[in-house]
Amino acid sequence: MRGASRVCVIEDHTLFAESLQIALELKGHEVRRVPLPADLHSATTLLPAVMKHQPHVLLLDLDLGNADGSRLIEPVARAGTAVVVLTGSTDRSRWGHCVRLGARKVMEKTAPLNEILSTIRLIGEGRPVMTLEEREDLVRHWQEERAQVADLVERLHRLTARESEVLGQLMNGQQVRQIAEASVVSEATVRTQVKSILAKLEVSSQIGAVGLAHNAGWIAPAPKH
Repeated sequence: MRGASRVCVIEDHTLFAESLQIALELKGHEVRRVPLPADLHSATTLLPAVMKHQPHVLLLDLDLGNADGSRLIEPVARAGTAVVVLTGSTDRSRWGHCVRLGARKVMEKTAPLNEILSTIRLIGEGRPVMTLEEREDLVRHWQEERAQVADLVERLHRLTARESEVLGQLMNGQQVRQIAEASVVSEATVRTQVKSILAKLEVSSQIGAVGLAHNAGWIAPAPKH
């Protein structure tokens, strides 16, 4: 059929993937679904399976169990395949990151099927599927998010080694009394440390400190024995 493309699908929701495959095949596209191993931890291990089919278009989910699908965007795009991200995420900064990595378009999974089919058709015709303004807007969201995270990381770097340990214990749900008992120090000492943590992170509560650390992707140091 005229305008038919080779399409690869990487998606961990079986029903959605099967529905997509049927719809695409009815339009004459040659569709290959890349099987996902149960113990998948790195999306890049799927790259050989994608390249084996030499697809014109890769329809890619971002959340593949424990793996981050965005890791595939750059190498697949560099090989000449158009990457279209289909995601349940509405995080515009995450969309911007995908665009910056080389995705031709990012769409919600709730997008009308005709929109997905139209995107593949436009790619096959060599036509743009996003305006320059749309791309720049998404990348701007990503840049703003990066700047915010950098600010959070800078605050976390103000903590002493001991304060970092205490913050890690708070992130694990431990109370001041439990932290004091585990460290063989007084509760007053731990409260002083927590007060210093809040001041350095510029937050007003332990919940705020824990949330900031999570938002920054911060990993607490292993406790010393």
